[in-house]
Amino acid sequence: MQVSIDISLYPLQENYEAIILAFIAQLQQYPALELTTNGMSTQVFGAIEAVFPALQAEMQNIYERYPQAVLVMKMGKGRLTGA
Repeated sequence: MQVSIDISLYPLQENYEAIILAFIAQLQQYPALELTTNGMSTQVFGAIEAVFPALQAEMQNIYERYPQAVLVMKMGKGRLTGA
């Protein structure tokens, strides 16, 4: 099953921009995921069995390194776009 996930990361510290960019760079290392970014969020597209393990690993990494971070996600079935 294909899913679309819209993710917004809010690290609650001064160097938040670098943390967000590093999080996106980590997700880009997974070849089974397709990412699109904009000024507000990152959209992740892919098969649910590839997306969830990748997100689990990277969310764990974020929370271990930055416990004061908020991660907001919305998920839909299929490849959803704003167009």
